[in-house]
Amino acid sequence: MDRTCRVVPRLRADASRNRDRIVAAARELMVEYGAEVPLDEIARRAGVGNATVYRHFADRQELMFQVTLSVVDRVVALAEAAHAEEADAFEALRRFTLGAAEERMGALCSMLSDSFERHHPEIHASRDRLERAVTDIMDRARSSGQLRKDVAIGDLMVAIAQLTRPLPGTACVGMDRFVQRHLHLFLDGLRAPARSELPGTAITFEELQRV
Repeated sequence: MDRTCRVVPRLRADASRNRDRIVAAARELMVEYGAEVPLDEIARRAGVGNATVYRHFADRQELMFQVTLSVVDRVVALAEAAHAEEADAFEALRRFTLGAAEERMGALCSMLSDSFERHHPEIHASRDRLERAVTDIMDRARSSGQLRKDVAIGDLMVAIAQLTRPLPGTACVGMDRFVQRHLHLFLDGLRAPARSELPGTAITFEELQRV
């Protein structure tokens, strides 16, 4: 039975806040300690009781499903805000990239990839929103002549995921200075005019989903 399809009833304001706190705490702890972090530790970080966690989420799989949706929603919001608020097209791209890295997408991807049905309608809808939002930013930077023409959204998302994935035998804590430094190096490499010719072809979002 696919428990991620469970219908979530409309919640009171206090219950909704508790649910949001649980999802936020789960995301933080999964980044810090991995997918098997105890649910009671998640409850403790969220400031709620264990019973509250189970009242909102049938099991760990359902909680991880909601963490995934939450992270994608946050990244989409970052893209939309950067596109709307930054006058300079490449600065919008830079702001989005650095903000998305703070969500630790790489650290979460490996542990969340097997926790839900990849073709679930909610996952599809979230991916579509993400693709549109990031494509808008990249198209604008490319049209302004600041983004090299031989890169696509898949190239950007792969870099963000890889650069925010912990090194073997390490945790994410304390990695910020390394991640930020290498993201800036990567962003410099995206600027036009290009100083080298990239091998292969630009990676599309569709190709990225097949990996």
